[in-house]
Amino acid sequence: MTARPSTPERCDILVIGGGPGGSTISALLSEMGWNVVLIDKDRHPRFHIGESLLPRNLPIFAKLGVLDQVARMAVVKHGADIALASSRTYRKFTFAEADPAQPNAFQVKRADFDALLLRNSAAKGTRVLQGTRVTGVTFNAGEKVRVDAVDDKGQASTWQANFVVDASGREAFLANRMKLKERDPRHNSAAVFGHFRGVRRHDGDDAGNTSVIWFNHGWFWTIPLADGNDSVGVVCSADYLRTRKVPLDRFLTDTIAKCPHLARRMKDATLASDVFAAGNYSYKASTMYGDQFLLIGDAYAFIDPIFSTGVYLAMESAIRGADVVDACLRHPSDRIDHLALHARTMERGLQRLAWFIYRFNHCAMQDLFMSSANPFNMRRAVISLLAGDVFRERPNLFAVPAFKIAYYGLNLIRRNRLVP
Repeated sequence: MTARPSTPERCDILVIGGGPGGSTISALLSEMGWNVVLIDKDRHPRFHIGESLLPRNLPIFAKLGVLDQVARMAVVKHGADIALASSRTYRKFTFAEADPAQPNAFQVKRADFDALLLRNSAAKGTRVLQGTRVTGVTFNAGEKVRVDAVDDKGQASTWQANFVVDASGREAFLANRMKLKERDPRHNSAAVFGHFRGVRRHDGDDAGNTSVIWFNHGWFWTIPLADGNDSVGVVCSADYLRTRKVPLDRFLTDTIAKCPHLARRMKDATLASDVFAAGNYSYKASTMYGDQFLLIGDAYAFIDPIFSTGVYLAMESAIRGADVVDACLRHPSDRIDHLALHARTMERGLQRLAWFIYRFNHCAMQDLFMSSANPFNMRRAVISLLAGDVFRERPNLFAVPAFKIAYYGLNLIRRNRLVP
């Protein structure tokens, strides 16, 4: 039985969700002097996928004051490698090729990483409520936002806030409640994933890299973690996932067996976690903001984890979103202008990544990524994008357009066939 809420409590900003985006924006807004409440349905630490970070995350960690702590819990990641299902070798892409000043990133166990960021936000003054689920958000023009919640003991609470930030991740709380969420018809994919012990890693500096391996039905990832486990998953078509007739863990291991390159690396591996699946993988909300709310990270859009952009995009949208929310509350008459500019900036970055993601499983993209040719320094420009550098204007105006022209030419030859 749920206890009736007491008199509504007040705050300036209420943040829904305690993942990297929610923890980041709440920490920064608390530092700016606002009264911030963060409500998260889970209790941390808790399992989460998306363990691979990008070089562009590191300045954000420094701004939050957690860079050294993240480094101590992480595997150093110098780049990524890509392979074909039947190959014994791989093509390596190192971050230093794009920017020698930012030559590495990290691989982290999300349970520990997310808990660190949440503690950091609380230390900066955020009131953090874990194990509490938001059950309703009510907007009334000219009034404060009403937020209803209930904790895992059944105790209800009500909040009145001047502004709400939705950082609820793939739950997409406001987008679902307000019927803003739209499945992306261009990328109808699903994912199956878990942690494994005993995955054979590459040698030397390559040991910390994310590996991506194409196969008939999509692509696999492997991400090495500091506890000795590796995150292993497959992103595949929804049609392929619907062919499953066996338990999920067996389905994942059977699918790995269809990829000789990965199967060799996992010959002696054993499952070290439950296996999870996510369908309707790609989506976007029809708007990023309203007069009293802002969606950040996956609460707004999720396109695909292929380039490990999830945590970076959540934290980057939080860094930028903190300044926007601060401006909205200090200058209410200009709030829509601030929000609209922020939305245009974030959408531009998403679209730059989306162009590559929507085409990743096509043969022409495979040819380009596996080729040693590098006209117009295309390789450096593409690695820069994959390192998260998607929000500033390109220093090389010709490299990415040249890559796209090459893709369209090869794709015409290949007649748009999927990777064999």
